[in-house]
Amino acid sequence: MTTVQITLSDQLAQEAQRAGLLAPESIERMLREQLRAERIERLKAARQKLAAEPIEPMTAEEIQAEIEAYRTEQRRAAGS
Repeated sequence: MTTVQITLSDQLAQEAQRAGLLAPESIERMLREQLRAERIERLKAARQKLAAEPIEPMTAEEIQAEIEAYRTEQRRAAGS
């Protein structure tokens, strides 16, 4: 578990406290929601880029070569 300390103006801290927004559960929920929204935005941007600049489909042989290269690299990294 990590402890985070933030600095807020007194007025904002009081309002947030009254609204229950400074409770750990509330902060966790807000952070998770924001992270999810940012992931969705990155996905949308990637989809738009891919739609604007489509990549050529790979052949079955190219896919197999990529799989084999990945497996070789994983074995090498594992010391096998």
